[in-house]
Amino acid sequence: MTLRGLTRENAISVAQLAAMGITAESWSAAVASGELPGFVCIDDQGTLVGYCFGDKSTGEVVVLALLPACEGQGLGKRLLNLVVGALVEAGHRRLFLGCSPDPSVRSYSFYRQQGWKSTGRFDKNGDEELELLVASP
Repeated sequence: MTLRGLTRENAISVAQLAAMGITAESWSAAVASGELPGFVCIDDQGTLVGYCFGDKSTGEVVVLALLPACEGQGLGKRLLNLVVGALVEAGHRRLFLGCSPDPSVRSYSFYRQQGWKSTGRFDKNGDEELELLVASP
């Protein structure tokens, strides 16, 4: 939970997450139940440096977070691809996520470079909804 508050852009503190109903307990329970499949990245010193999780029931990529020192190494792309694979394995062919509509924010171009497209819709937080359509195997 702490790592989310340490990201370069879109940092959300533990207190802000709690106000949204996201606590270590609720998150752990959702991960343990399989509701939130995801992957983490640990460095050579055993420090958590990034993670990505999706919602198995909806096909939403819920979060991708990396420490700033780990950006630009391909870790975010790898974590995202792992979660996309897990959500596709769960039966989803349309995945979605919320992303800043501001082109100056790194995530704006990051997701688009990975093939995500705008739906033209925005969520309650003002984030633009992007989708990724995956062909059936």
